[in-house]
Amino acid sequence: MNNILVTGCAGFIGSNFVPYFLDKYENYNIINLDLLTYAGDLENLKECESNPRYKFIKGDICNRELVEFIFNEYDIQGVIHFAAESHVDNSIKTPGIFIETNVNGTYTLVDVAKNYWMDAPFKYKEAYKECRFHHISTDEVYGTLGETGLFREDTPYAPNSPYSASKASSDMIMRAYNETYGLNMVITNCSNNYGPKQHDEKLIPTIIRKALAGESIPIYGDGKNIRDWLYVLDHCKGIDIVYHTGKTANTYNIGGRNERTNLQIVDTICSILDEKIPNTTSYKELITFVEDRAGHDRRYAIDATKLETELNWLADENFESGILKTVEWYLEKYKE
Repeated sequence: MNNILVTGCAGFIGSNFVPYFLDKYENYNIINLDLLTYAGDLENLKECESNPRYKFIKGDICNRELVEFIFNEYDIQGVIHFAAESHVDNSIKTPGIFIETNVNGTYTLVDVAKNYWMDAPFKYKEAYKECRFHHISTDEVYGTLGETGLFREDTPYAPNSPYSASKASSDMIMRAYNETYGLNMVITNCSNNYGPKQHDEKLIPTIIRKALAGESIPIYGDGKNIRDWLYVLDHCKGIDIVYHTGKTANTYNIGGRNERTNLQIVDTICSILDEKIPNTTSYKELITFVEDRAGHDRRYAIDATKLETELNWLADENFESGILKTVEWYLEKYKE
């Protein structure tokens, strides 16, 4: 059995990844380290509770003593690092929390992993030669795009918010641990995820929740900010492929090739709701424009060619199929 530490599993992407990974691989035990801050919810992992190959530990990735205990107690042979503060609005209000978790937390994890797996720089212990650290990052480290162009793995970093700056910093820490110590690591930078189990404060759950309640659906600015949308299970499959077959010290961008403005997103969701739960007027009547947030990047779009060509990854869902599955999942959730 291979024991891997997967951080932040009670969050959105992690809680989709764990059941997928446990179901696909019978030779892995997953140890989930999660502090259960506002975005973490163990309800997201109820299907895994009885699985003998899954273990939950509540704790902080910044707690070095705890991380060292986990490595020693469970003989950790790989890390997949999801845990992060990730909401841009919150990073504007309380940037220090983002620096602490995303920068110091990543440093703690990777330093403990290096010390546990390696005897010296570029010298792995015999039993740990295949151990790998996979760091999950974001397309926001690249900044913002104009009307054309795509983020590639060699796009210069230009983060514009405390959140994206903290994630860019954590990416640089990973790079330094490979260059300086020879740590076997990979990084994936993903575009906007959507799908089941996302926190209610995020755009798509907010649209659905507000529409069902008959409340105003708030859209920042003119609603024309563009994001590349990636169905969460497609992201999980990309992580799986990179963790197992990606080239060490490489970055792989994971994107859905589904660029949409925020207005297009809300329009699509309202159209689905109009069909599934018809009202006297269209849910689109609830759309309200609110003051834009500070430092709001205009457009993100990822070029996933490297992942597609080198590792044969392709997204299974287009936006139309993925958003329908997502809306149906939230209708069940909000019906409860």
